[in-house]
Amino acid sequence: MNEENIMPQQTVTATIENCRYCLMCRHVCPVGHVTRRETLTPHGWGLTIASVQRGLLAWNQDTLDVLYSCADCGTCRAHCVTDQPLPDAIAATRAEITAQNLAPAVAYEIHKALQDWSNPYEKHAPETVKGQAEIALFVGDDAKYLWPAALKSALKLLESAGVKPVLIGIGRSNGYLASSLGFPETARMQVQVTFNELKATGARRMLVLTPGDYYAFSRLLTDRLDVEWPQGIELQEVVSLLDEKTTAGVLKFKSSDEKRPYTYIDPTHSLRIPARFEAPRRLLSGIMSTAGRELFWRKERTHPVGNGALQFMNPHISEHLTYARLADAQQAGAKVVITEDPGCLSHLNRHADRFGLHIQGLYELLADHLI
Repeated sequence: MNEENIMPQQTVTATIENCRYCLMCRHVCPVGHVTRRETLTPHGWGLTIASVQRGLLAWNQDTLDVLYSCADCGTCRAHCVTDQPLPDAIAATRAEITAQNLAPAVAYEIHKALQDWSNPYEKHAPETVKGQAEIALFVGDDAKYLWPAALKSALKLLESAGVKPVLIGIGRSNGYLASSLGFPETARMQVQVTFNELKATGARRMLVLTPGDYYAFSRLLTDRLDVEWPQGIELQEVVSLLDEKTTAGVLKFKSSDEKRPYTYIDPTHSLRIPARFEAPRRLLSGIMSTAGRELFWRKERTHPVGNGALQFMNPHISEHLTYARLADAQQAGAKVVITEDPGCLSHLNRHADRFGLHIQGLYELLADHLI
């Protein structure tokens, strides 16, 4: 195994052996749904990796295309009764591939961008952290470059709740992308720089804008990077804090005059943080005049939007994951789609017109209805 990887070879092998002929999670795999290719399902990835390990296949353009077509969304593990860490085993296998210089060229291109600029979108270094506060807010790269209105509105909401955080990680990836592509050491370095910024602020709590960020700074650290979260510092989603403040009566909102039926889309990685499902729905119920239309693929069976590593490694599949989320909303009778993740909002917004849908940021919606 690549020495940068925390996951031992025996764990990778055991996981692959357990998954290669198991169909328990096949029916929920989002990539399998949109491609209808048996190879691109959890047991298909397991069988491909196992076949290479047995010398029955080799890593070539076809098998690498299979390996890098997994969305690394966690749906398979969330539906596994034996909690097999297949996404982590796939990421560990990708790390082996990158170490041998066998990965597709685009993986190394994105990796270089992460090394040079800490994000895959713009050739700009992260902004310098200024000031100290009891609470820090990790901005990340998606909120900086893809949907900055989410950050602006989140800050307005936090200020109304009496929270004035110092901003850290402004324009820096949370480490998930590097890990998913197969570059765990770069992911580790990005996380450590964020922790250094967090320490410099003196904050005792770090807020994050999305469930993807929450996952990156919680389970991803221990499952893939062998990094410990700083002791004595709380990690919390902004949505969770807003829900607490609203329940306590600190935040109040006026009713929306929006009459069009709406739906809330659980952001990518939400099912990796199941305790967060109800908070955004409670916030919406407090301002919307009608109940939201629930999607079939929601909460514990939610499917990802096309953001994540797949948008770079296989844009075609990535787009079809986004189409599927929009089609799900359309079939539910919604006209407005609401979510808070900047990456999800950006991807949904690119294709919303073809489905006759309007995309609305949750933070912006709440900020517009503050009393």
